[in-house]
Amino acid sequence: MTGPVLGLDLGARRIGLALSDEAARIAFPAGSLERVGRERDLEALRALAAERAVTRIVVGLPIPLGGGDGTAARAARSFADALAGVTGLPVELVDERLTTVEAERALQQAPARQRRRRKEVIDAMAATLILRTYLERAGAPW
Repeated sequence: MTGPVLGLDLGARRIGLALSDEAARIAFPAGSLERVGRERDLEALRALAAERAVTRIVVGLPIPLGGGDGTAARAARSFADALAGVTGLPVELVDERLTTVEAERALQQAPARQRRRRKEVIDAMAATLILRTYLERAGAPW
């Protein structure tokens, strides 16, 4: 796998963003996108993917701890399908259980200036964790 990969953490108000390096080995937080409606969100992500020469997209799949597909998981699947349609890129889903909890824990260690932007930082960190999980699995020799 080569080329940057875009990671997304879908939230009700914001979409957390993360990007990989060109070699698709390291995930970096890339901020967040305020949600303004499905079509405009898809267009903004299409433009971002084109601008950054993204080769694939990874979307967090919020599977309930007990398993199965809840409302949020079905919405993520639908959004991922639509995103693949507008970008023409492969879009993959990654189990995101506990990424927000892990991001909040990491934020507790962050400098005070990042804690003030708590929600936006958490969204970007969660997207980074989703992307990191994907990249680690994709690069695994098994």
